[in-house]
Amino acid sequence: MTSLCGLAASGCLLSCSAAGLFSVTVKIENLAPVNSVSFAPLRVGFGTGSFDAFDQGETATMPIISVAEGGSGSDWFPAFSAAEPGSVLGSVGGALLPGSTASSSFIVDPSVNRFFTFASMVIPSNDLFIGNDDPLEYQILDASGNLLISSILQTGAEIWDANSEALDPANAAFIVGGINSQRTPENGLVAFDFTELDGFNGLTTAAGYTFGNSLTDATDIYRISFSVEAVPESSAAAVPSALALGFLAFRRYRQAQHTR
Repeated sequence: MTSLCGLAASGCLLSCSAAGLFSVTVKIENLAPVNSVSFAPLRVGFGTGSFDAFDQGETATMPIISVAEGGSGSDWFPAFSAAEPGSVLGSVGGALLPGSTASSSFIVDPSVNRFFTFASMVIPSNDLFIGNDDPLEYQILDASGNLLISSILQTGAEIWDANSEALDPANAAFIVGGINSQRTPENGLVAFDFTELDGFNGLTTAAGYTFGNSLTDATDIYRISFSVEAVPESSAAAVPSALALGFLAFRRYRQAQHTR
């Protein structure tokens, strides 16, 4: 489903010059201590830097709540696509446990996909996440496709609290016995704060380990690394038809859902 959404949101590539396409590989690493935080799949977007999912000191929007409270990004993806019709969207990895890595590659056009935006739920939690407040913070490519940023490092101090759902392990994701579909509204403002993690100390995670919050502001918890290579002209020529088929499949899926 997510990959089809990514293809649909990449419709502008149908008219892009084949010579201008690049493959960007995004690698993620969970650097957090053993038995500490894990992460939901990383939701990513390459675009013009105009989609702003949240702002520090403001009430959390539905797009970022859909990441922070359940990790799905069910509102994040459509909002990104609506704000930036030429964006390339997708996900990297599954549940990323301490010490784990994952990677995915994306075909982008640097004339319209220079800026990188990301978001991922911190688990276990009710509404903690990592992500960039400023959509213009990470220009990873120049107009010629040259890599400008090789990696993004996140520390404990960079964990956001959406303050949209009250702390309650019984309603939290990734905790044994937790029912993530239940929630108690908090109605606060988005702020940096990982101290809520203390409320999960000693509880068993869905991965089977006993959680312990040993993070400090300076603890490295997450790294996103980038590598880029030009798409060969022969391969790039096939991209438009592949995207068209993906977009058509996505439209048929949505139509089928609406007729049920």
